[in-house]
Amino acid sequence: MSTLTNVHLVTLGCARNEVDSEELAGRLEAGGFRLVEDPDQADAVMVNTCGFVEQAKKDSVDTLLQAADLKDQGRTKAVVAVGCMAERYGSELAESMPEADAVLGFDSYATIADRLTTILNGGHVEAHAPRDRRTLLPITPVKRREAAAGIAVPGHADLPAGVVPASGPRTLRKRLGNSPYAPLKIASGCDRRCAFCAIPRFRGSYLSRTPEEVVEEARWLVDHGVHEVFLVSENSSSYGKDLGDIRLLEKLLGDLSAVDGLDWIRVSYLQPAEIRPSLIDAMVSTEKVVPYFDLSFQHASGPLLRRMRRFGDAESFLNLVETIRDKVPHAGIRSNVIAGFPGETDEDVAVLTDFLNRARLDVVGVFAYSDEDHTEGATMDGHLDQDLIEERAAELSDLAAELCAQRAEDRIGEVTTVLVEGREDGAAVGRAEFQGPEVDGTVTIADCDAAPGDFVVAAIIDSEGVDLRAEVVA
Repeated sequence: MSTLTNVHLVTLGCARNEVDSEELAGRLEAGGFRLVEDPDQADAVMVNTCGFVEQAKKDSVDTLLQAADLKDQGRTKAVVAVGCMAERYGSELAESMPEADAVLGFDSYATIADRLTTILNGGHVEAHAPRDRRTLLPITPVKRREAAAGIAVPGHADLPAGVVPASGPRTLRKRLGNSPYAPLKIASGCDRRCAFCAIPRFRGSYLSRTPEEVVEEARWLVDHGVHEVFLVSENSSSYGKDLGDIRLLEKLLGDLSAVDGLDWIRVSYLQPAEIRPSLIDAMVSTEKVVPYFDLSFQHASGPLLRRMRRFGDAESFLNLVETIRDKVPHAGIRSNVIAGFPGETDEDVAVLTDFLNRARLDVVGVFAYSDEDHTEGATMDGHLDQDLIEERAAELSDLAAELCAQRAEDRIGEVTTVLVEGREDGAAVGRAEFQGPEVDGTVTIADCDAAPGDFVVAAIIDSEGVDLRAEVVA
């Protein structure tokens, strides 16, 4: 393009989508576009959608409609949907949303700049045709590396020749913002067949990035102001199985710990059924790995978990929590649970309630079950009335809020390290080692002049919900 054209990129959903947006941003910039923070200054608005659950899909549609309104108000000429909802529904979404000028799936990411140029010049780009991406790779994990060549997997693509210096990361990426933390994708896709989840269908089979790629990108992130990397994937405890080493995550943590300038390493989304004692040992003993365990329990009733096509029960989960806290009493442990899955009984709810009371997790997210297209759960008998689902979800949410507030209060008197992320009313605001980004609460330190990116040793003096107040330790 002869002149720079402005693009505003909106990211919805999880940290994995944040990584994908930064890949898109890098590709757009390499293709001659300028990324802008103000949508009113954009010639095109690109929405990286989320297609996880019903509310996320609604938020994606609302965001696309808001972006479309800009076309009537100013310079914006095009609105483009990308991301999980675009991949999952493709042409169906395009037909139902004529306000969007294009709906592009993952296969378009490598040529996203060319496609956006075509759209802005008045050309037509065919809407993505959805397919089950699990069929693109062999069933046997160790046969996937060679077969993955030529298959679009966001966060895994090699750089076009000559785009950046050879010392840069193999995945094209441009930081959107200046936060001292950044998500770092270690794998994509999932091989599990949870009855409630459609993610494997549109994200595909599990595919790990090599340790060399991950470490290389971590170095690049450090060079761009990052102090903490948040390792993300659909299932981090499966990392390495397609590379022939199921314990590769343990080795990767050691490799990342050796990266100069990197201070914290945080691991997300671990499947309880796949956690090995050696992984716990590596996470609590490797320098720079923070004491934080993101465990995907989803429920605690053994029989209901079997209906969900998952493993475990309340006692095995409690044993796992106890094992972690025996090694690191101050560790942060978070999870999510689903209320109202088909067949859930009052007894199942009682088991889950008892588990939450006994586990005393730091953060618990509660989701009300909803049918998802192409999932086994949608076809099961035993569906509950929607009002009952909402009632159970509300009661569990109230309980979780109370228990997590108690857990935060129990931390009063602890001394912890805080990564400062910003300032508010003269105070430093950040996260402790046991708090994950954006959803696990914050720590506010009054009378502290630390800047974003600084680390402060502080004593916790008060709590409000999951948020904490602390003071600097001299």
